[in-house]
Amino acid sequence: MNLELIHRVRRQLAAQTDPRRPHEHRNAPAKADIVKALCAAGAAPPDQPGLLELSDALADDLGGAGPLQPLLDDATVTDVVVNGTDGVWIDRGDGLQDASVRLGDRDTIRSLACRLAAAAGRRLDAGNPYADVRLPDGTRFHAILPPIAAAGPYLSFRTHRAKAFTLSQLVEADTLTADMADLLLRVVTAKIPHLVTGGTGTGKTTLLSSLLSAVPGSERIVIVEDAAELAPDHPHTLTLEARPPNIEGAGAVDMAALVRQALRMRPDRIIIGECRGAEVSELLAALNTGHEGGAGTLHCNTAADAPARLEALALPHGMPRAGLHAQLVTALRIIIHLRRTGPKRQVAEIALIDTGDTPGTRNLAVTTAWTRHGPGPAAGILERLLRERDA
Repeated sequence: MNLELIHRVRRQLAAQTDPRRPHEHRNAPAKADIVKALCAAGAAPPDQPGLLELSDALADDLGGAGPLQPLLDDATVTDVVVNGTDGVWIDRGDGLQDASVRLGDRDTIRSLACRLAAAAGRRLDAGNPYADVRLPDGTRFHAILPPIAAAGPYLSFRTHRAKAFTLSQLVEADTLTADMADLLLRVVTAKIPHLVTGGTGTGKTTLLSSLLSAVPGSERIVIVEDAAELAPDHPHTLTLEARPPNIEGAGAVDMAALVRQALRMRPDRIIIGECRGAEVSELLAALNTGHEGGAGTLHCNTAADAPARLEALALPHGMPRAGLHAQLVTALRIIIHLRRTGPKRQVAEIALIDTGDTPGTRNLAVTTAWTRHGPGPAAGILERLLRERDA
């Protein structure tokens, strides 16, 4: 297929996008749209023989993420990034590698980004030069345009795999040890609330999905996420997804509002896909009202940093430090911290939040209960806690 023809038609399709009617957009353009774009781009007259056959041939290159779609469909690829016209890179778990794919000039990359954003009902243009959306297949897509992106456009894709791994599979992949897997299974069964922490790309969502898959099938799980990523293998899982404002700035539904809605849905467990802001106080309040076994993920550098990170998220939204501490020590007990070491994503430690006697007047401590090398200082406390829940 002629690459210049593909670029011309793709640019025309982007020009045909109407941001005022996002629900009519499709991630893969319909044949009629391609035919219209072919004619408008001067690639073929409306009465040319074989025009429909040409549109069929173009559909594979124009649908989804275009030339990037085969990379996103590759089960071994976790991330795809486009560094402007400098090239496309992929991550298969062991660092970025050149994908040997070229998208063309800046206008072509911009057209692809605008089309994908429009397909998700988001605006991406000079007035709003960045967008963070979820594509129909669950892939997280972020784009930022020049001049904000100096040598851009820059595109980032985080792939979404619908199938959750079992804890046994994670042990085989060396994500955690067999002893850790047994311990975490007991934590889930005992309904002890926990946070999965770590940096970007360390496997927090993967591990939490695996833990939720171990929840008894008789329990109802309600998941609240900014963008739906958790996919536990569980028969009774409901997902609520936040909604950004439309191009008029109206219609937004934030995470905090969804947590309040989740409380009215008869949940056995409330899960926060990622704690980012005001929903922290809502989650802690929910976990202090009899909803045991809640969980979530949190970005932080170490397990010991988790309380300070929660403070940084909650304080700007009006929750006093003493109130946060008072709720935290009764709502969350266990932190499961992941670290990326070379190509491997591994559970570095399982820690306990120290409840202490005066939680509102001093810094909260986090004590290691288990590492990859065996029990830590808080192992006995965790074992007693598990036995109390089992009793």
